[in-house]
Amino acid sequence: MRKPLNIPALWALLALLLAAGCDRGEGLTLSSETDEPEYRQGQQLSKQGRNQEALNAYLKVIARRDESAPESHLEAGLILLRHVKDPIAAIYHFRKYLELQPNARQAVYVRGLIDTAKREFARTLPAAPLESQAERLETQDQIDRLLRENDQLKAELAALHAGVAAAPPIRTRGPLEPAAPAGGPLISLTLPAAEPAATPAADDSPITYAPVEPTAEAPAAVVRGPLPAAPRAAPTKPAAAGGHRHTVVKGDTLFSLAQRYYGSRAKWRQLLDANRDVLSGPDALRLGQELKIP
Repeated sequence: MRKPLNIPALWALLALLLAAGCDRGEGLTLSSETDEPEYRQGQQLSKQGRNQEALNAYLKVIARRDESAPESHLEAGLILLRHVKDPIAAIYHFRKYLELQPNARQAVYVRGLIDTAKREFARTLPAAPLESQAERLETQDQIDRLLRENDQLKAELAALHAGVAAAPPIRTRGPLEPAAPAGGPLISLTLPAAEPAATPAADDSPITYAPVEPTAEAPAAVVRGPLPAAPRAAPTKPAAAGGHRHTVVKGDTLFSLAQRYYGSRAKWRQLLDANRDVLSGPDALRLGQELKIP
């Protein structure tokens, strides 16, 4: 014969099980991350400028809460990026925040922090990988242009010095003689005996010299008639350093010529600019073509 079920006993047992489950769940529940003593301590230390101590406090929260500390990851990343100057470690914590809070309102801000950390890391590399090829070419063109202008200024300065040195000094003795013949005024010039008798090259002086007889004392050079205005020599464009010319042969390129004459293939554009009248581009060389080498 079956015994009737003890309904009150079953209800009492069920109540005990439910109470035990609730107690266990409450023991496993974690408090809010921002209520953690170390998190609040980290906030205070950050305000005081004690960044390394604040970082240690946030790392303790992360170690205890494992995957439930997004705010501590964010704060640790900010300290690593701005104060410790460790962009790689900062990127790790920023990415952990996005894994835990992908739809948070600060997600866009944190992604921007990751880009900033990447740029900071790139600046530490010796090769400067963020510098584009266009920027390098533009910089090289500016350097080449400045070098050409410097060479031109040096050539002009050398030409001016050479022109001043070539002009012989003019020495006169005595006043101009009056009562000149009908041809015009008579000017008496006495040349020093030590100076050569050859007529000097044309310069800016309007006075011409007569041949001098080889005597003990050089006679006066006489110029009759009005002093003509000697035409000033047209200024010539200063020749570039060396003033070489090169005839193109098989195998020549602007790059090889730049290496040959300047010691640098990067100066090929200088040759192109100097020969724009015969070259349309770096690949327009023809056999037998004559190029100027500035």
